[in-house]
Amino acid sequence: MPISENENNDATSDPAGDGGTASSSSNGSGGTPPPQQGGYNFQAVKEHMMANKVEAALWGTRVFTVFSAIFFMIPLLGNQMSFYQRSLISSAATSALRLHQRLPNFQLNREFFGLLFMEDSCHYLLFALIFINSHPVTLALIPVFLFALLHATNFTKVILDKLGPNSLQTLRNLITKLELQQRSILRFIACTEIFLMPAIIIMIFTGRSSILLPFVYYRFLTLRYASRRNPYSRQLFYEMRVVVHQLVSKPQCPGFISSLCFKVMDIICKLAPQVAPDAARAQ
Repeated sequence: MPISENENNDATSDPAGDGGTASSSSNGSGGTPPPQQGGYNFQAVKEHMMANKVEAALWGTRVFTVFSAIFFMIPLLGNQMSFYQRSLISSAATSALRLHQRLPNFQLNREFFGLLFMEDSCHYLLFALIFINSHPVTLALIPVFLFALLHATNFTKVILDKLGPNSLQTLRNLITKLELQQRSILRFIACTEIFLMPAIIIMIFTGRSSILLPFVYYRFLTLRYASRRNPYSRQLFYEMRVVVHQLVSKPQCPGFISSLCFKVMDIICKLAPQVAPDAARAQ
């Protein structure tokens, strides 16, 4: 099941999910050498990665992001702030490389920057830059970690196929289970993106965030809301508005709470960006 809806998910709209990995995997090495000792064909893996250097580099940065995030969340070794920054730096490198693939011809004009900010990879490059020098926010690593994990699976499957048809079956099973939960994971990522905003506001009052951070992050949220490839932010905003509207409309809800919620919803609706018709249809 290919990933087709997210940041780098324009990357994974390709059959292999990593910007053309699948198409090149079938003919990139020009023939598969016989398996080496132990039943693993490492030569085929090496040839495939050399023939697909960009996809291999993307896979490497995503795997590095995953492990850096894990080492930050589970404090086993090293400086936790170091792992936090490494995870965001590798995520930014992934996004920058994907942007170079999507828009290889850089131009200093309004049309190019309009296309640039429509790319989901640009959104997460901005996301990494927002949090990279901030006080460590565990919630901010969740989208970075999950996106890297999802997108790394496609190239990992290609490597496993090159390694041998029955190689590392346990890892193959884990990848299959992960793909089956893809939609739920993407919804969870969108939910995390949304709830990061109130978390940032709380951080201001605790002295762990700059007062400018909410304004910059608001720009990120508007880009995610208007995304052409990822409808989950729009869906989650709509679903939460419906749920809150139903709750505050009940007779049991105190009047001042109901009035406050309706005012907050009106403000949020006014702040929501205009969505292009094709993006709205994707919802």
